[in-house]
Amino acid sequence: MIAKYAFGRTGHMSSRILFGAAALWDMPQGDADRTIDLALSSGVNHFDVAASYGNAEIYLGDWIKRHGRPSFLATKTEERTAEKAYDSIRRSLERLHVDQVDMIQLHNLVEPGEWQTAMGAGGALEAAIRAREEGLVRFIGITGHGLTTAAQHTKALALFDFDSVLLPYSYLMWINEQYRSDFLNLLAICQKRNVAVQTIKSLVHTPWGEREHTRTTWYRPLEAQADIDLAVHWVLGNEGLFLNSAGDINILPLVLDAANRFERKPTDGVMQALVDKLEMQNLFAE
Repeated sequence: MIAKYAFGRTGHMSSRILFGAAALWDMPQGDADRTIDLALSSGVNHFDVAASYGNAEIYLGDWIKRHGRPSFLATKTEERTAEKAYDSIRRSLERLHVDQVDMIQLHNLVEPGEWQTAMGAGGALEAAIRAREEGLVRFIGITGHGLTTAAQHTKALALFDFDSVLLPYSYLMWINEQYRSDFLNLLAICQKRNVAVQTIKSLVHTPWGEREHTRTTWYRPLEAQADIDLAVHWVLGNEGLFLNSAGDINILPLVLDAANRFERKPTDGVMQALVDKLEMQNLFAE
């Protein structure tokens, strides 16, 4: 079974693989049900969805209506103003068929103008705080994509005591010196304040570019089990980090298998050899 670790200060022992429900974006309900059941049977007890993930909240909500909610349920709002964000949170609860989610996250909050709006007076953060006060959510997190995410999250934590952060992390991100420095600085703050750290984009092979999209992920992912093993084990080799599974239901079994067999972190030399062999590229422009 997949190991569990304290999810920051929430009091929940979350599986180190979190179910990234973007994988449920658009599919028959039966396929969504089988995917959710697979995650649960593998020991995943933390589900991460978002209002902007296509129909994912609807599919997950349909499952919840029939079977009950997973142990830890998180969603996200991409709205930047308080009124719209609050409405988004209420709509997510309706779609998920729950009275409360464990965590609401300000979604992909990196771009400076949007960041200022959401974090300022009348911004989405106020809606999240209101929802927490009303018992609609228990915890508040922040997420982001791109090379500036770690630095922006550090800035956000200086203004508000978020319960979790979510950001890209992989060996490809690690070898970017600025990102590595920003990430380590953020990680130190999170460890000191007991803020949970979630990682995404662990399986990036290359950007799609002009290639035909053969997966539902926003990037061309690693596909061979041995390669996925290395990528997953490299992230899990960092104590306390959580890995959000990739947005493709056909990749999920490989990620779960890799996590079940995790023993030790591959060396940077092994990872660099993988990068060179597969000609891997960072998803984000440098």
